Formats: sequence, C-alpha cells, structure tokens
Amino acid sequence: MKKTLLAGTVVAALSLPGFALAQSAPADAAPKSPHSFTANVGLFSQYIFRGLTQTNRDPAVQGGFDYAYDLGGPSLYVGTWASNISWLHDGGQYSSSSLENDWYAGIRGPIGKSDFAYDVGFLYYYYPGTVIPTVGEKGDTQELYGLIGWKWLTAKLNYSVSNKTFAVRDSSGTYYLDITANYPVGDTGLNLIAHWGRQKYSGTDPRNVVVSGRILSNDEQYTYDDWKLGATYDMGKVSDVLKSVTLGGYYTSSNGSNSGYGSFAQGGVYPRNLTDGTFTVFLQKTF
Repeated sequence: MKKTLLAGTVVAALSLPGFALAQSAPADAAPKSPHSFTANVGLFSQYIFRGLTQTNRDPAVQGGFDYAYDLGGPSLYVGTWASNISWLHDGGQYSSSSLENDWYAGIRGPIGKSDFAYDVGFLYYYYPGTVIPTVGEKGDTQELYGLIGWKWLTAKLNYSVSNKTFAVRDSSGTYYLDITANYPVGDTGLNLIAHWGRQKYSGTDPRNVVVSGRILSNDEQYTYDDWKLGATYDMGKVSDVLKSVTLGGYYTSSNGSNSGYGSFAQGGVYPRNLTDGTFTVFLQKTF
C-alpha cells in the first residue's frame, strides 16, 4: 500500500540538496512555486501488503497521484493510490471485489536542521464491491499514522480508528508497527531494503474460531509479524530514457499461520497460505 511509499518519500527527501537550508538561490532565479504534483504507476508480480499477498500471487497494476504545498519547511499533502486485489473475495467477505483505493492527507518535513524528519496524517482504505450478507464484512478501514525518519531509517505506527479493520469486526485500536531501512549504496542507484513489521489486532470478532468453548480474540487469531529483504535500482543510471524508472525486487514472509490467514488445508479461509515466504519483482515509473 501507499504507506510504504510515504515512508520512502521522507527518507528520499532527507537526501535531497534542498534540505541544505543555508544555500541561497541566485538573485535572478524565479521564485520556486510552493505547489507540487507527482504521480506514479507500476507493474508488480503480486501485491504484498504488510507481508501478505493481496492478489493470490497474481500480478498487480498500481498507481497514484499526490499534491503537496510547501509551507517553507514542512509540507501539507493529499493523495490517492489504487491497486487491483482479490483477498476480500478469496477470504469469503465479498462476492465481488477487485479494487483497493486509498485516500490520505497529512503534513511532513524535516525536524529543524537535523537529519531527522516526520510525517503524520490520516489514511482511508476504500474497497468497493458486494459484501456477502451476514457472513461478510466491508474491508474499509481508517487509520492515523505517524512516522519518524533518520537518513535512511524510518519507524512508523498506523493506528486503526475504525471499528472494522480490514473486514475484522470489533477491532478499533488495532495497530501496525513498521521499521524500515532503505540504504543507498553510494551513487550507484542501488538501494538495499530491510523491513520488520508487527500487525497487532484488538477486540474479538464474533465470527472467530471457537476453541474449547471459547471464541478466540482478534489478537489470537490475526496478530502476526512480517519481514522483508530486497533492493531497488534507479534505471536512470543506465540511460536518460529510463529516468525516474525504478526496478526492484524483495522477499517477504511472516509468522501468521493461524486460522485467519492459513490455507483451506490449514483450516483458514484463503485458497493458499497468505503468510508463506514469497518473492516479488516490480517496475515503477514516477512523474
């Protein structure tokens, strides 16, 4: 999802010459506009979100648009992002569902003249489609998030303020902790990625599995850790024609082998175990 792109934006911003605030522009230079627009589109071998495949390991087309207003240090921003998905249908929540559309807004910027940066905001995940009556639940989710970045390292917390978090009922207070390193290897265009995350669920969905006469809590059924190792490469280093094109790949896995995320054979609701280790490759263009 877009959340990882937000973290990467902060890390990338810290490495830009624009953060050398002591530098002054030439006297005859035109004033820089405080408005900026960016867009991105990418082709992925699958859509991985918080360690879990959202497309049953099928390819995904993803893209988004962002607007930012520079306040003279911090920037206000709004944006939207979308991808094809299949997990709501695969998991028996929707009879038809193929789209995730995210909307977000926040403020980000450097912390003084240090190597630290911050990013705080609100994120709405929208999943249109037809919910299966009684047994299904809408996947729409609202989160508040806060990020602290230092050079190539970020720590981010997403906190659910909706009572239904990714189709899990009674789950307000669910959170996701994300620690990510995106290390640039000199001026080669190569970036090394390492990530660890914890998806921690709250509450108890009355549809959860019953064990020994007791309904499992959302924590017991859905909480898990995930991790990622990978790399990206700036294709503009090869040719100017490929400027702003990124080639990347990463391996992801998680430990959530419970009945919520297991395969049918494991007693779960999905065709395959979403938590198995898997490799993803992608090609992305930024405008």
